[in-house]
Amino acid sequence: MASDVLEQLAADIEARLPELEAGAPRSRAVEIMKRNMIFDRPGDGERIGTFPDCVVSGDANPMGMAIGFYRRCEEAVAHVNLGPAFEGAPDRAHGGVVAAIFDDLMGFVLHIIETPAFTGELTVRYLAPTPVQVDIEFRARLTRREGRKLWIEAEASHDGQVVSTATGLFIAIDREKFAPASA
Repeated sequence: MASDVLEQLAADIEARLPELEAGAPRSRAVEIMKRNMIFDRPGDGERIGTFPDCVVSGDANPMGMAIGFYRRCEEAVAHVNLGPAFEGAPDRAHGGVVAAIFDDLMGFVLHIIETPAFTGELTVRYLAPTPVQVDIEFRARLTRREGRKLWIEAEASHDGQVVSTATGLFIAIDREKFAPASA
């Protein structure tokens, strides 16, 4: 029975492919994306913006996690409940998914400190399995700044237990170089 349903679904998708392929291509031009990135400090408790089709935090990505990130004092925070699509080992989130959440989370700290930057290094330590289908809290904050170098630390916890930590080195980019006023 299940294979019949899947075969019919595949046939339906195949029939719609010409229509989908004839549509306008998705635009992810870097200059347009830069222009839409605003590194203005969000208000405390305010949701921090993202690209709609980002795999981690974009609401428009059908394969994404659609995680909301918020400012809480000087931290970027996300409450995540990963479904089975993000499972690696049974009942555990895939480590790469956890790393992607940390990278996005740390990137939102850049909005809080109003500094565009790129990830130079990301280190994740897995202290315990990250469970799926339960609420997990991710938090990140700037811990040090030396010139263009920004160090950000983060952790993920479930029921008071820290399940993973991350450190990141970000390299600041001059705002004018990141998104020129004429762009």
